[in-house]
Amino acid sequence: MQMPDDRPSASMKDLFSSLLRDLSDLVRQEIALARAETGEKVRQVSHGAIWLGIGGVLAFAGLLFLLLAITLALSGVVAPWAAALIVGVVAAGIGVMMLKAGQNRLSPRNLTPDRTVRMLRDDAILFKRQMGR
Repeated sequence: MQMPDDRPSASMKDLFSSLLRDLSDLVRQEIALARAETGEKVRQVSHGAIWLGIGGVLAFAGLLFLLLAITLALSGVVAPWAAALIVGVVAAGIGVMMLKAGQNRLSPRNLTPDRTVRMLRDDAILFKRQMGR
């Protein structure tokens, strides 16, 4: 023989209120987690940027000394002013070529996500065809 349940049954209103409270708590906890994670990622990025900056400055200083060494070595063959001129022209020429290559890579036509645009266009055509049926 089954005994009736002595627990008071929760009303739909109580269940819905409890569900909304739990959902609200969950959303708040997720937002808190996202904030904490974002803060940690921002710290990682800032530390990485600092290391990149320091590394870039040191690499630049190293490059200057390398160019100076090439100039000094070349000055044993030609006049020191001519050695400095040759190294300067070569370094400037390489720099200009690198600047132009970087500029071309940053042009708007190279930054357009061609495959995504093509897929969206194809999806729009397919959607129009399906709507026409």
